Amino acid sequence: MAETPLSLNDYRRYGRQMILDGFGLPGQLKLCNASVVVVGAGGLGCPALQYLGSSGIGRIGIIDHDRVELSNLQRQVLHNEETVGMPKAQSAAIALKRINSNLKIDVIIKALTPENALSLLEPFDVILDCTDNAPTRYLLSDTAVALGKPLVSGAAQKFEGQLCVYNLGETGPCYRCLFPKPPAPENAGSCEETGILGVVTGIIGNLQALETIKILTDLRDSKPTLLLFSALNTPQFRSIKLRSRKPTCPACGREGQKLGTISEIDYVQFCGGATPDWESLGLVETHPEHRIRVKDLKNSMDADKTLHLIDVRPKTEFEICHLPRSNHVPLSDIVANPTSFLPPHPNTPTYIICRLGNDSQIAAEALRGLKENDGQNMIVKDVIGGLRAWSKEVDPSFPVY
Repeated sequence: MAETPLSLNDYRRYGRQMILDGFGLPGQLKLCNASVVVVGAGGLGCPALQYLGSSGIGRIGIIDHDRVELSNLQRQVLHNEETVGMPKAQSAAIALKRINSNLKIDVIIKALTPENALSLLEPFDVILDCTDNAPTRYLLSDTAVALGKPLVSGAAQKFEGQLCVYNLGETGPCYRCLFPKPPAPENAGSCEETGILGVVTGIIGNLQALETIKILTDLRDSKPTLLLFSALNTPQFRSIKLRSRKPTCPACGREGQKLGTISEIDYVQFCGGATPDWESLGLVETHPEHRIRVKDLKNSMDADKTLHLIDVRPKTEFEICHLPRSNHVPLSDIVANPTSFLPPHPNTPTYIICRLGNDSQIAAEALRGLKENDGQNMIVKDVIGGLRAWSKEVDPSFPVY
């Protein structure tokens, strides 16, 4: 009986890609002997893992410390209603095993940190960045440089996404080469804040899997490019040629000052501090005379008191759900021209509400500025915790999105 480098089942399983010119049996064997690690089993990580697992990668690592939530299911395609509450890394591994029970999967339910990044990522050939925050992106890039491994990085937000392979070959730039300065934490919005079309994460995640397979099978050239995707533009894809790594880059360059030991770098501080927890900030009861609780607002509405209720969310969000008797005025309009949105009568109390209780504070301050300048005797308060607090404390049937 003739010996074969693959099992007979694997010839049937992977035959459609092995017959490709330039791929063949050697390409399949390279995948079988390769290892990849996916950091983040969310919107990007799920589609990337799905196709990497289906392609025949010999060993797959999944690093994620978060748990599956109902809001994830719109785009994180490996998770399902039955795995809500389960660690994402574990849920993703279960789904992959259903595709291929022979897969070797390392489930790592840990947060990636400067202290453990080198040891967790070192065993793998290629690293995939499927995360959504700046500190981890810089950490992954620096670690990839230190380990001499390519980093396949994806990002997606709203209707747009981007893809780049960092630290590839001798001259491939790292993340710091392109983005030496991180964005301010308040400007780096998450999917929860800015929104995301689920299929966009699928497109970028699949492209990450594709680039990884090309690297492992020597089908990819080493020319550095940044691929931009927009679901609403024509054409939808645009490729930008990148320069080689910067000689003065503190991570991958050969000149200038070096970063130092990764475990000693405070990446959160480098990125301007922790990303604000907007829900918690919206509940902080500073200046109680300027704020009203949702239960007190409900009592005023039930008592049929005359009041002026302004909802400052974007129009799209207002149309999803809103309180009765609320008037929609976008935050930008109030800040630009607050005099246009005063109540019909100066004695009518004005309450301002938003999603979490942050934008409403800005709007209320703009109206209170008129009160201070003109000496008007009017009441202007923002609603503590916004509509999220209304749903939790007043009306559980009110939609949370």
